[in-house]
Amino acid sequence: MNRVLIKNAKIVNEGRIFEGDVLIEDDLIVEIAETISAKSADCKIVDAEGNYLMPGAIDDQVHFREPGLTNKGDIESESRAAVAGGITSFIEQPNTVPNAVTQEILEEKYEIAAQNSFANYSFMMGATNDNLEEVLKTNPKNVAGIKIFLGSSTGNMLVDNEAVLEKIFSSTPMLIAVHCEDETTIKNNLAQYKEEYGDEVPVTAHHLIRSTEACYLSSSKAIALAKKTGARLHIFHLSTAKEMDLFTNKIPLEDKKITAEVCVHHLWFTNDDYATKGNFIKWNPAVKTAKDKEALWKALLDDRIDVIATDHAPHTLEEKQQSYLNAPSGGPLVQHAVVALFEAFHQGKISVEKIVEKMCHNPAKIFKIEKRGFIKEGYYADLVIVNAGLPWSVKKENILAKCGWSPFEGYTFKSRITHTFVNGQLVYNAFKVKDIRAGKRLLFNR
Repeated sequence: MNRVLIKNAKIVNEGRIFEGDVLIEDDLIVEIAETISAKSADCKIVDAEGNYLMPGAIDDQVHFREPGLTNKGDIESESRAAVAGGITSFIEQPNTVPNAVTQEILEEKYEIAAQNSFANYSFMMGATNDNLEEVLKTNPKNVAGIKIFLGSSTGNMLVDNEAVLEKIFSSTPMLIAVHCEDETTIKNNLAQYKEEYGDEVPVTAHHLIRSTEACYLSSSKAIALAKKTGARLHIFHLSTAKEMDLFTNKIPLEDKKITAEVCVHHLWFTNDDYATKGNFIKWNPAVKTAKDKEALWKALLDDRIDVIATDHAPHTLEEKQQSYLNAPSGGPLVQHAVVALFEAFHQGKISVEKIVEKMCHNPAKIFKIEKRGFIKEGYYADLVIVNAGLPWSVKKENILAKCGWSPFEGYTFKSRITHTFVNGQLVYNAFKVKDIRAGKRLLFNR
């Protein structure tokens, strides 16, 4: 039996922090108490030394690039980076090559993860204009949800047929997650900038091309359709102040049928950073203004926004060094997301309890993930120890994403992940990921 006793931890769970010990047996938490004594010699003791013990973060939106785009990243490399960053479970998106738009292709991704993933995993089923029959075959017990791109992505994944959209929304009881940007607005904006700049459109125009209006028009339509059909809607990577008026904090999360996510980069960067970071902070939706960032923080803290995620989407250094029009959107974030939020804690923007709520508890609640996201007896032992006073700098040599770069490169974080447990296995400790692929397929209480 695998037995681990974590001693002297500041346990962060369900809105409070308390000092105590946690006992793990095999893959489960079996006891939480102020003091637990080691009952046998085969019990491994980990002294948390008064540091924070939080549930492993659950990242509800990543792109790990496998199959078909493995020069950028793969499930093994990116899940390795995830556990080093305190993310113990991820939900991956369907815009791989081929797109995960049939049940057969979807299950092939699960088979790859079963062999290679350091973290727990689930994969979204992708919707297109013409695969409704396949979408409706999706098993709600072992698949996270349905993903719809309302803005263009890799392959044939833009759903722009309104009749099809309404059919999907009204036909599936599963959670529907959406990327909301209006394609026509973006194309028109891009045409205007090309007319002015030709092929030398600057990256500083990115947030004006993929504009506030493009986001708001799409997200407001999706919400209206969800209200009309009664669909369970989750909107990914919100980026604008204007969109915040679409969400409510007047009802408990458990009763919300429309939920919202914000990503780390939209909470950290602004359009002023394009001048120095260039394509390395080119994401879709775009990083926008300081006013937008401020509004996102406000909505996060007052519970209009429910989840913090990464939209981890690596591209090679060579791809990112191309001109703005040719460089793809996206970047690696899983290794640095939790410590980036702890940086905001040090700045007085957010409490540790709120970080855990938004990165651990709420994704588990929204997706109805079985026995994860909390520090509770009987739950899986996905646990992370964070030393909030152990600075480290992001350097090429300690970046674990396969692409080998980070928008945080050169930054010194005040906090460090010291230990990550996945299903009771210590998979990461002191800057080293152990060769233990402990990840399991996420299951859902539906």
